Amino acid sequence: MPLSRRRFLGATLAAGAAVGLAACSAGAPPLREVRQAGRPLAIPPLAPTRREGGRRVVELVAAPGESAFLDGVVTPTWGYGPMAFGGPTIRARRGEDVVVRVTNRLPGTTTTHWHGMTLPARMDGGPHQPIAPGATWEASWRIDQPAATLWYHPHPHGRTERHVHRGLTGLFLVDDDVPVDLPDRYGVDDVPVVLTDRSFAADGSFDESRRNAVGLLGDTVLVNGTVAPYLDVRTTRVRLRVLNASPARSYRIAVDAPTTLVGTDGGLLPSPREVPDVVLTPGERAEVVVQCSPGRRTVLRSLPHDLGAVNGVARAAGGDDTLDLLELRPAGRLERSPALPAVLSRETPLRERAGARTRRFVLSSNRINGLAMDMTRVDEVLEPGATEVWEFVNRHTLPHNLHVHDARMQVLGEPAWKDTVAVAPGTTVRALVRVGPYADPEVPYMLHCHLLRHEDDGMMLQFLVVAPGRRPAAITGHGHG
Repeated sequence: MPLSRRRFLGATLAAGAAVGLAACSAGAPPLREVRQAGRPLAIPPLAPTRREGGRRVVELVAAPGESAFLDGVVTPTWGYGPMAFGGPTIRARRGEDVVVRVTNRLPGTTTTHWHGMTLPARMDGGPHQPIAPGATWEASWRIDQPAATLWYHPHPHGRTERHVHRGLTGLFLVDDDVPVDLPDRYGVDDVPVVLTDRSFAADGSFDESRRNAVGLLGDTVLVNGTVAPYLDVRTTRVRLRVLNASPARSYRIAVDAPTTLVGTDGGLLPSPREVPDVVLTPGERAEVVVQCSPGRRTVLRSLPHDLGAVNGVARAAGGDDTLDLLELRPAGRLERSPALPAVLSRETPLRERAGARTRRFVLSSNRINGLAMDMTRVDEVLEPGATEVWEFVNRHTLPHNLHVHDARMQVLGEPAWKDTVAVAPGTTVRALVRVGPYADPEVPYMLHCHLLRHEDDGMMLQFLVVAPGRRPAAITGHGHG
């Protein structure tokens, strides 16, 4: 279907509880037709930086604004200035000392979390680092992790979905000190693709009422804040850094052209892998390289996919939908891109060692191990740099996906580096989890479901990273022994 008449399929389901299980109706809203000409894909600008005492300094301002997504309609939004919706792309190199100052011009308290970053707990930007209206919070740390596509977004306890839904998201790209020969010209052949979805009320505002058992599900897809976008391609290969920034919707992205997966949440794969598609739940990222042919247009789509849910709940997360996301428009003559390298990363994979600590997290009724999030309770205690086996057991009828702060992990048997993993109903996912080297006996990190409604409902717990021989400030939760 031409992008000028794209159909965005919604799946807003009425949800209720029965005997502790979520159940959804079979109803869905009518298809939405976006009757406007395709627009060039907006490319988030690179955040301006300056040097202070050898450190890279970035200034962000979270503030209300207005955006024009649909023709003739103005939508109130939130963004990180200079953007009214979304945020500029922060880019830094491994080994650099960075300082990010976030000023809050919003009507309420917010936070800014560096999703996927390994850094001290006091700089994490979770619910324990609030930024009051009018205040400025400063986070500073040394980047010490491989090249990856990370992102930043608010994390206020109980209000994350609302803040993200209004537009507060941005990319944070980490470049390695050892470059890899991949397309790397930002906005040219190295292109950010931030996917999110919204529904609009009659006055143009975001409709925040279409909430189901999974969360807010929209009937219109925004790509970098653009409706019905296209990208003019000038090279034979284009690298797409795809982020699922939706509060609840999952995507199965595919292109009718040779597609190679080169990276996931936590960094590059050991070697390129040609794939037919990639499934991304909220918070997950994928770096794919698409082979383009001169003059041959193709479309990045989201296809129906099985999220493993029961009783029709998969529809509530967009699993039944077919969505045109981005049209690629190669020129008649293309600049030849270098061949993909056979080796992308020489990073040593995590290995399960005899006697490694195993922790078990049972997911049910939007709770972890039967407990709702409590800002005063510490649930787990780890040592700096620990590598452990974490078992995520989903006993719910809903899909969940678990994000671990300050950690890079690998699902057992998979080489991909992750910080967010999907767990289908009735399944168990075992992952090797390695936390960072930063110890703090007082300030915790988070483990939570990244379906933002579930996080806000309390599907989150806290863990401390404490040096051997030191006592944590508080231990009142499950699993610490």
